[in-house]
Amino acid sequence: METKILITGSSGFIGFHIAKSELEKGNYVIGVDNLNEYYDVKIKEDRLKILKKYKNFLFFKDDLNNNNFYKKLKKYFSDIDVVIHLAGQAGVRYSITNPETYITNNILAYVKLLEFFKFSKKLRVLLFASSSSVYGEKGEKKSSNSSVDKPISVYSASKISMELISNVYSKIYNINLIGLRFFTVYGPWGRPDMSYFKFLLMNKRKKPLEIYNYGKHQRSFTYIDDVILNLSKIINFYKKKKLKGVSSVFNLGNEKTIKLMDFIRTLEKVTNIKFKKKFVKKQLGDVEKTGANIKLEKNKFNLEFNHDLKEGLIKFYRWFKNY
Repeated sequence: METKILITGSSGFIGFHIAKSELEKGNYVIGVDNLNEYYDVKIKEDRLKILKKYKNFLFFKDDLNNNNFYKKLKKYFSDIDVVIHLAGQAGVRYSITNPETYITNNILAYVKLLEFFKFSKKLRVLLFASSSSVYGEKGEKKSSNSSVDKPISVYSASKISMELISNVYSKIYNINLIGLRFFTVYGPWGRPDMSYFKFLLMNKRKKPLEIYNYGKHQRSFTYIDDVILNLSKIINFYKKKKLKGVSSVFNLGNEKTIKLMDFIRTLEKVTNIKFKKKFVKKQLGDVEKTGANIKLEKNKFNLEFNHDLKEGLIKFYRWFKNY
C-alpha cells in the first residue's frame, strides 16, 4: 500500500537521499524546502531536479515558519501518514555568531509543524533530526537514553529543545515523535560545508586544508546509504506497530570512531592527492570526540552498517569528480 510521506528539507543532503529512496519504492513524497543560502544553493537545486523527475513527487518551495505553507498543505493533511522532519539550520560554528536563526528555524519551525499535525488521525510517526552534538564535550559512547544537559553550542541546545518539546506534544496529543541523533553523515551529494567536502574544494582552489584542533578531532563517520537503510527500518518499525504517544530519541551513526588524521590519510589514498595542511586551534562549540553507541538501537531495529570509510570515500570521490 502506498505511503504518503512529508519530507521537510527535501533538497538537503539527507532529505534528498531519503526522498529518492522512498520515491523509488513507489511511495508518494511531498517535499518542502526553502532553498536557503547557508551553503551553495546550486547543489540543492540540482538535487531537486533529480527528485522532480519522479511522477510521485510534489514540491513546495516554502518555509515552515510561513503560515501560508500550511494552508497549501491542508489539502493533504488527512493523507500523510509519515513525516520526516529534516529542515532546520545546521552548523555548530555558525550558531555562535547567528544564534537567533537556530531559535527560529529549529525550535519555532518545529513547533509550527507539530501544531499542524497534532490532531492528525492518519499520522503514524513523525521523525525529526537531532544531532550527536547534544552529548556535549564528553559525548563519546553515550547511549541515547543518557541525559543531555551540557550543550556547548546554540545548535545543540536547539536540538535538545526539540527533543524536550516532543515529549510534551507526544504526551498531550498521543502522537509518535521520534528523534534521530545523526553522527557525521558523508557521501555523494553531501554538504559542501562539511570537512570532507571542504577538503576537496580547498585543494581544488590550491589552498591548504584548515585542520581544526590540530587534527585531534574524532568522529563516527557514517555513510549516507547506511543512514537511509536504517532510517527506513525505523520508519517501518513504527508503521507496523500499533503504538501511540511514543516520544523517543535514538542514535543513528557508525559505531566506529575515526581520528581526523586517519580520515585525511584515507582520503589522500583514495584521491591520490597529498593535501597541504594548516593546523589551527579548536573552534568554539566544536565537540572533540563523538562515538555512536547503538547497542539499544541494534536490538530494537536491527540496524546495520555496511560501508567502511575507504569504500564510502571512494564512492564520494567518484561522485565529486563527475559533479
